[in-house]
Amino acid sequence: MKRMLVVAVLLSGVALTVSPAAAADDLAKRLGDVLAQAPAAGEWQVKAADLAKMIEEKKADFLVVDVRPAPPAGPGQQGGKIPGSIYIPYNEILKDENLKKLPKDKKIILACVTGQSQNLPLLGLRALGYNAWTLKFGMASWIKGYFGGQFMQAAIAGANYPVEP
Repeated sequence: MKRMLVVAVLLSGVALTVSPAAAADDLAKRLGDVLAQAPAAGEWQVKAADLAKMIEEKKADFLVVDVRPAPPAGPGQQGGKIPGSIYIPYNEILKDENLKKLPKDKKIILACVTGQSQNLPLLGLRALGYNAWTLKFGMASWIKGYFGGQFMQAAIAGANYPVEP
């Protein structure tokens, strides 16, 4: 009986050391450490002109991942895709089978419609050790007249809400 009590106490001690709260604290710290690096790295954004130059120079040290919700040739998508890019929707990029498609020894550049959705997986990818970046303003900065840019223009046109000093 005494032996079972000792085992129970040891098991409860182990359970406390791997509690969900401790795991969450560790995850928050790791993500916070990664996020703290963003200002010095220019928020991990690549300008369209810089990406175009990388493609033109046939650099092999990067991979563009189109993370738009629908495939580039799918219904409702305009403008095709960036040359050499692969397609993985932003909400599926952290799945094991998709992470295996991403090289850790290259810059991963995420591109979506306006630059919003591509930011969702960025921190997770960086915390996992990927050299992840985003295309500044997404496809709206890549294709003249792209509908993503039109969405942004409409949002800006309607903006006139109160702000506090």
